[in-house]
Amino acid sequence: MLASIDDIAADSVSVDETNGLLYMREEEKLARDVYSVLYDKWNLRPFSNITRSEQMHMDAILSLLTRYSLQDPVGGNGAGVFNNEVLQNLYNGLIVEGNKSVVDALKVGATIEEVDIVDLQKHLQETDNQDITFVYDNLMRGSRNHLRAFVKNLKMQGVTYVPQYLSTAEFEQIISGSMERGRRNGSN
Repeated sequence: MLASIDDIAADSVSVDETNGLLYMREEEKLARDVYSVLYDKWNLRPFSNITRSEQMHMDAILSLLTRYSLQDPVGGNGAGVFNNEVLQNLYNGLIVEGNKSVVDALKVGATIEEVDIVDLQKHLQETDNQDITFVYDNLMRGSRNHLRAFVKNLKMQGVTYVPQYLSTAEFEQIISGSMERGRRNGSN
């Protein structure tokens, strides 16, 4: 069993793989930055815990960018600053929504994890590199766990979360599953 990307030989990266890595690096930053703001606002433990996890996700993608000598799109950008305009607009909207109430903040968290899962599925279909697949698979496990955590916290608030990006069947399969463990250097 593979323990880290260091156990996998580097391969060349396609344009799709490059674009996927660059996008996912900023998308993981979006999650981290939103959760950090929402933790400061609402002081809810899931936001604190998942913020740390999202940093690990960012680090895992950065290790691949470094491995393939790709320029980091995050660079020195501060919290809430993105090169990708779509992600910048998404961040701005999620912050407004998440600042409305605790329930809205938890819904924002679940939404981010749904988007992460859908995007990771797309990028997994566009890669044949084992190391990228290894990291994306680990990030996917983490996102499923985070989705479970946000949905559980919404349930404790008396709210049933309705998926916006995943099919009902896929959402139910994820929610009914148990917490998953990731692997080193792929982050969870």
